Amino acid sequence: MGSIFTEALRLIVSGDREVFFIAFTSLRLALASTFFASLMSIPLGIALHFGRFPFKRPMISVLSALMAVPTVVIGLLVFSVISRSGPLGELNLLFTPGAIIIGQVFLVLPVLTSLVYSGLSRMDPRFHETLITLGARRGDVLKASIIEARFIIISAVLAGFGRVVGEVGVSMMLGGNIRWYTRTMTTSIALETSKGQFELGISLGMILLAIALGINIITHSLVKNDV
Repeated sequence: MGSIFTEALRLIVSGDREVFFIAFTSLRLALASTFFASLMSIPLGIALHFGRFPFKRPMISVLSALMAVPTVVIGLLVFSVISRSGPLGELNLLFTPGAIIIGQVFLVLPVLTSLVYSGLSRMDPRFHETLITLGARRGDVLKASIIEARFIIISAVLAGFGRVVGEVGVSMMLGGNIRWYTRTMTTSIALETSKGQFELGISLGMILLAIALGINIITHSLVKNDV
């Protein structure tokens, strides 16, 4: 077993081309997915917190429920839409990086929205009351609240990135795990383990663990600064 870990570490230290291509593919897809999801979920989370409209509470409950949907279910739904027999089949998106990004966006969208909403909801209500007392307009209150909650929003984005970089179901179903094209760290780990070749899988697992640890350190640092 020690020789396997030694070989896995050697692959990382020597800069093995396939290891780092897979790692950078995962990071590239996860960053793109998180970026596009953030463009939609951050405004939606802010609107849920400040907005007053019918069915607000049921919408929040639905978002919370969607956070628990398995990744393979998201993958199956997107697969049915972009496959050749689906409504978007003519775009030939299936088994491409774009398909993975689409699936990961739908996967992380409810997570990011719920985290932004819940983070804003935990803000001290006296902050808003003080601004209103000082004569701030609604737009000024909104702007000041977003600035005050900037660390909360950044932490939510980091959590969303951690969610997509470590998922396997969407990447496997929509990307096809194609070598030198759509193979990610999680799909490679699953493949290499099933083949009994643990060196590559363990090396990718080390990188994935380092990324997860880095995200947690940054998140805790932001939360500490926000307290």
